[in-house]
Order: sequence, then C-alpha cells, then structure tokens
Amino acid sequence: MKRPNSWPRCLFSLLLIGLDIELWSSDRAPAVAEAASWTESRKLDARQKTRDLWYHGFDSYMNYAFPQDELAPLSCSGRGPDWDDPTNIASNDVAGNYSVTLVDALDTFIILDDRHGFETAVRNIIGWVSFDVNTKPQVFETTIRVLGGLLSGHIFANQTGQPFHLPWYRDELLAMARDLGERLLPAFSTPTGIPFARLNLRHGVLRGESIETCTAGAGSLILEFGTLSRLTGDDRFEKAAYKAFFALWNRRSDIGLLGNTVNTWSGSWLSPEVSGVGAGIDSFFEYAFKWYVLSGEVEFLDVWQEAYAAIMRYSRAPDGFWYRNVNIHTGDMAYATFDSLSAFWPGLQVLAGDVESAIKSHLIYWHVWRGFSGLPEVWDMNFKVATSNQYPLRPEFVESTWYLYRATRDPFYLDVGERILLDITTRAKVDCGLTGISDLRTNTQDDRMESFVLSETLKYLYLLFDEANPLHADNSNYVFTTEGHILTLDRQHLRPISEVRRKLRRVEHLQCPAYQAPLVAYDDWDTETGISAGIRSRTDIDYARELVGLRASDADMNSWSPDGWCAVPKLNLYSYDFVLSPTGHVVPVDEHPSEEKVALMPDGYIVHNVTGIRTHIVSRMDGKGYDVSKLGPYAVKTGQLVYINDSDLVLAPFDGEHPIDEEPAREPEIPVRFFVDYVDPMFEVPGMQDAPTEFVTVASTALFGGDPTIPPPAEAPPFGRGSGSRLMREPTNPYGCEPYAMRYDRDALLVRRGECTFLEKLVLAQAAGASGVVVLGDEEMGINPSADDAELTAAGKEISNGVVVVLKYSVGQVVQAMMASAEAHRLGPVMIVVEPGSRTPREETRNTKALPKETHRVLYLNGHPLVNTRLLV
Repeated sequence: MKRPNSWPRCLFSLLLIGLDIELWSSDRAPAVAEAASWTESRKLDARQKTRDLWYHGFDSYMNYAFPQDELAPLSCSGRGPDWDDPTNIASNDVAGNYSVTLVDALDTFIILDDRHGFETAVRNIIGWVSFDVNTKPQVFETTIRVLGGLLSGHIFANQTGQPFHLPWYRDELLAMARDLGERLLPAFSTPTGIPFARLNLRHGVLRGESIETCTAGAGSLILEFGTLSRLTGDDRFEKAAYKAFFALWNRRSDIGLLGNTVNTWSGSWLSPEVSGVGAGIDSFFEYAFKWYVLSGEVEFLDVWQEAYAAIMRYSRAPDGFWYRNVNIHTGDMAYATFDSLSAFWPGLQVLAGDVESAIKSHLIYWHVWRGFSGLPEVWDMNFKVATSNQYPLRPEFVESTWYLYRATRDPFYLDVGERILLDITTRAKVDCGLTGISDLRTNTQDDRMESFVLSETLKYLYLLFDEANPLHADNSNYVFTTEGHILTLDRQHLRPISEVRRKLRRVEHLQCPAYQAPLVAYDDWDTETGISAGIRSRTDIDYARELVGLRASDADMNSWSPDGWCAVPKLNLYSYDFVLSPTGHVVPVDEHPSEEKVALMPDGYIVHNVTGIRTHIVSRMDGKGYDVSKLGPYAVKTGQLVYINDSDLVLAPFDGEHPIDEEPAREPEIPVRFFVDYVDPMFEVPGMQDAPTEFVTVASTALFGGDPTIPPPAEAPPFGRGSGSRLMREPTNPYGCEPYAMRYDRDALLVRRGECTFLEKLVLAQAAGASGVVVLGDEEMGINPSADDAELTAAGKEISNGVVVVLKYSVGQVVQAMMASAEAHRLGPVMIVVEPGSRTPREETRNTKALPKETHRVLYLNGHPLVNTRLLV
C-alpha cells in the first residue's frame, strides 16, 4: 500500500519500546458484541454511523482546509507543502499544493451513492486544481492519490447509463490526468527504467536528486499509468510503468524474492536486502495481480503466482499466521517484525483465492488491534510489543476485513468492523474532523487527517455494512487501487491476447476454490458434510491470540469448553524443488532437456524421460495437493497438464537398487472403526451429543512397520485386531517423542504429528508396550510416512510388529472430542479396530474388469498428489 511518509527510507526503523499499555488495554476497551445477531437494522445503523463519520471528516476539510492539501483537525486549519523545509518528506511527499484530499476522496461519493456530492467535487477539482506548481512530491504518492482519483472520477463522470454520468462533463478530469502523467514521465529517465522517487512538477528531476527508491514506489504504477494510456490512446505511460515493473521483477533473487530498496541508476538492491509483504514492497504484489484482473495481461499473472509462491515458502512463518522479513538470497529471517501496512495482505489473498491463509493472517492483526484499539505501525513478534505506536487511521486492516466478509459472509467480520468503527469514533473524532493517533498507549493525537482516511479507511468500512451496495453485484473487471480508487476498463480498451502468445500458453483454467466453513459435527463421514460453524469455532483462534501475547477476555473464555483444545498448527512447505529420477537414484540436473524428453502438448507437456529434470511444485489453493509449476526451463500454466510417459519409471516400493516385486504393495488407506467400549451405539449418553460414540473412517498407512491389512493368524500385527486396541494418550507426551511414563498392553497410542519422525514415534511406543501409534494429521490430505534404510536398520526388526496410521486433521478432531467426552463422562475406553476385508487380494487387483474404470492416475511425491499430472505408464 502506501509507503509511510515519516520514514526517509522504505524500511522501518526498529525502535524497541517495552512499555505496558494501560489506558487502551484489551480489558478496558469494549469487546465486540458477539452475542447479538446481525439483523438488517443493525447493519444499516452501523452503515449510517460510518457515513456520518465520513461526512464529518470531509465537511471539516472543505470548511477549514480546502483548497489546501490536508486538514489539521486539532487546529481547525489547512495543511500544505512545507515551503520552509523542502527536506520534510513526511509532508512534502504527499502535499503537492493540489488539494490532494478532495481529489483522493472523489470516488467515495460513488460508494456513498451521493451524486450531488460527486458533481460538486468534480466542479471544485476542475475549478481549483492545477499541477503547474513548484513542488516536489513523491511519484508514487502522487500517482496513487491524485492520478488514480482523477481517472476513477473520469470513468464515472463519463460513463453513460449509470447515475453518476454528468451530461455537461467534457473529459476535463482525463485532461488533468494526462497533464499530471506527462509531468511525472521524466522520473523514468534512468538507465534501468526504474523511476526516481521524487521530482518537481514544474521543473522535472532536480540536480542531485536521490537515486534510491523502494520496490513498491517504483513498481506500483501500472494500474494508474496503464489505465491512463488505455483511456487516452497514448501508450507512453503504460510502457514506462511496464518497463519499471519488469526492471524490478527481472532482478529478483535466485529464490524468487524481491529486495525492498533499489538503486534506480544501477538496479542494484541496497542493504540490508530483505523481502516481505510490508512497507516498501507491499503494493508490487497487489499491482501484479490486479493489473492482470483489470487488463487481462497474462504475464502479470505469471509474476503474481511466482512471487506468491516465494513469499509463502520463505516469508510465511512456519505456523502460517504471519509474514516475516527475510533475506532475499537465503530466505532466512532478518526481522521478527511486521508493520501495519502489511495488513493489506489478507485482502489480496482473498482476491487471489487463498481464503484459508487470509483468515489466519487477519487473525493476527485483529488480536493486535484488540490490545490497542488501533493497529500500531510496527509490531515485534518475538517480544510481543509494539515498537512504533502511531496509528494514522490506516485502511489496510479494514480493507482486508471487508474482503474476508465478502468471501465468507461470516458475521465475525461485521463484529470486527463494529469494533473498528467504535474505536475510530471514540479515539479520532474531534470537533474539526478526524485525527491520527501519534501514540496508541496514551491516545496522544496528531494534528493531521491523511487523505486515505476518506478515500480508503471509511470507504471500506462503509462497504462492509452496506450489503446492497451495487458494487457487490458488479462482476466486471473492476479493481480497487492501492489507494482505494475504482478503476475499470471496458472491452474497447482491452487488448486481446496475440495468437502467438495464445499458442504458447495453450489451455488455462483460472478458478478460485469457494470458501468452506469448518465443520463441528458430521452427518456423513464419506462426503464430509455436517454442521458448519464460524471463525470463532476454529481450533486455532486462541493460538493466534496467544501468538501476540493478548490476554483472554471474558468473551474469549465464555466460548471455551472443558472438552476443547487449542490447535498448534504446523504447515508443509508451500513449494518444493525436485530433480526427478525414474529409480530414485541421485542424477545430474539436465538444465536444457531436449524435445525427446519434454514435448509440448495442446493442453500442457508430455515427459518421455524424467531423468534429471528439475521440477518445481507449488501447493494448490484448494488444499487438494500440489501442482507442477515448472519442468526445467518450461513454465506450466494454471490448468495445464503434465503427462508422464517414462516406461523406466518405477511405480513400486524400491530397495535402493531394484524394484521389490515379491511383496504386495500396501494399501495407502484403510478403513478403521472408532467406538467407545461398553456403550451401545444406539444408546444416547447424556452430555455426549457433541461427539459420536462410534464412527468409521479411513486412515493412511505407513510404508514401514507392520501392515495392518495382513490377514491373521501368525504374521498379522496385533494393532486393531479382534475386538480392537484401546486408544490411549499421555498428556505430558502429546507428540510421542519422549519415553513414555507408563506401560501399555498392546494399546494404540494417540499422538500429534511433528517434533520427531513417524518412525521415532513408533519405536518409543513399542518400547512402552504399545502395538502402534495413531497420528493426528495437521492437513486434509493423506500422508503415507516413509523411512530410509539407515533409519529402519537402526530401529531394528521389532518395528515389523508395530503399526503407524495417520488421520486427516478433521478426523483427528473428532477422535479427540470422542476421547475427551468419554473421559469426562467416565465411560469405557475408546477402541480402534481395523475393519476386516481391508486388503484387496493381489490377484483381484490384476483383474481390471472387476474394478471400476479409473478416470486418471496422478504422480505422488512424499505422499502428496501432484494433481495436474497424468500417468500414462
């Protein structure tokens, strides 16, 4: 989003302040009214309060500040450039002596359905605003606040067939936008095409101007400049922004990360060479994806997908809830901090289809907000303190809240919005407008109302409560810019993809998975349907609160249950790199595979020889596995397929030298039954309505240890045989990675995934007398654990009599609830039984006529399906 005005560089200074919050603590601030339902009248009331707050700010600007740039709400006066101190970039980067607040707020009248206010604002801009001024604003801020505001206003004033069309309008705003664009173009006159950060609107780039800029400032111009070119027919603007964007992207590190600060003259990244999703780099990702949405230019989608994969692999914390600043070359964490501007990230994730990740990251910002009744500029995750306590009423957190509500329709986000509205009204509303907060701990107020308060913060808050807003029914290609301006291009301004590019890209299917609320009770285990619940019912919501060190409120504790638990998440890597080999041996990389190895197909690629091909796989947003995204130098686009046709590919267990044909392959999944012993399933136990007393599901099997599907007598492991094995757990050893304190009589031990290998869990369980382990998975995909020869040799032959099975995450939740309820009501133990008939005789598997016809087979790596592959061998 916007680069902070008060910081001379793109990076935040890391000033550590360890003071307690007293006045505005989470205990004193009003809690969200989660008990009350969100009726239509309640939404309309919140909408009206937001509307009144916006007009209080805008009317105060017009009464006390216009035609100056900003409102000083405490002194009831206007603010403009600091003429006495040209180095005061905190003011001069934004205040260019062109009534920035009026221009920036223009299209909010569209959202508020105020045609008269829109027309009046358009006339005021035409009559008062000029860019022939001797000021030196920042190129980025001028582009997003002023150029974007003019373009959005022009689109609505000029478009017939909608209520904001102005019959008297003659493209005056577009002419002003073109004039401003031409004044900004000299900034791009560098050897790299990366623009200077600032220039004088009358005299151009001044002698001695700094050649340092940041990635967001230089690479987030394509929406406004591209739209200006499409509307005027002058392609200079789009070409300049395009060149700057790819000048930065083409300088990404070997692991796909962009630096934060760059030398515009040489293109070199400047120290400390870190990357993340916050200040100085944030809106680069936003513009990559949104320009694709707006224009259909597919190379920007490619940039977004590759950049997102790199961020999710290296910047995302291991628990998946927050995003770190990392070294661009190694991916190692540089700072355990995040800034308030990064709160835009969940909203962008929603727009791109990754709602689950967005929910998690939004929870972190929400819990920080709860602790301060505002969002501090910088938060330190290690020390759980704010290191910069200002809150200038930034919009990013509100924006993400709106996106998440539109995607999930969960009233939790309305509660969040109501709390935001209350806190801003209580803390920031003064007689002459709305003021920023210079210290959230003491509520010290700043005598400044930034223009984004009216162009973004209250705009998104209004949209949150305005269910019937026409924008919510608009399925066009419109986007919000990083300053909240509405841009859209009709068909005549779009460029069809060239035949050459269409042939190269072939087939693409771009669809986002729909959000599915978490299930709290099942009515069908096979289809995984049942009763769903909202965000507050997530098992990780308290984990997010603990992560930022926020004390539980009464409302938090009211939702706790004696049978509940706090899930500690652990994620798989978002992306992997493999060098393929048909036999599993290490082979040299083939950097340039020939057409005999990899060939084009109408809908993707076919691989005739996998040897040495470096393959990059990326997690799918629908949670159903992974996709191959690169085959050596070839990019595999969304929706394309990779056909594997290598006859040397070993599709069987492997002993390190040869395929093992003598032993039948194990079943990857087996049916198992859980039940509470000594309880008739037809008998309803009082108080156990929250958990079943019996159910059948499937569990994934390990590739080592005993095979639970082998029929009796002698060679069958005792796990789950006969009447079943008791399911036990030790609260002091939840992962099963420590020696057990008790002895077990062929029982099965319930453990969590993580902390040690699956093989170590089995060895320790067997040492305590258990027959095997039931591992609670942390994802909704099947996992078939494996171990190498050295590990199996060290474990000994005894493991052949022990069994490891892994449950899906949702199934594990139900098993834990069943055990907790059985223990709470002092019933019998929970038993696990391997259902008879689990193994299909090998001779039957060879009789293909007896089996239903497969639609397709896919390649698996490390137990994960590569969904866009097809096995032809």
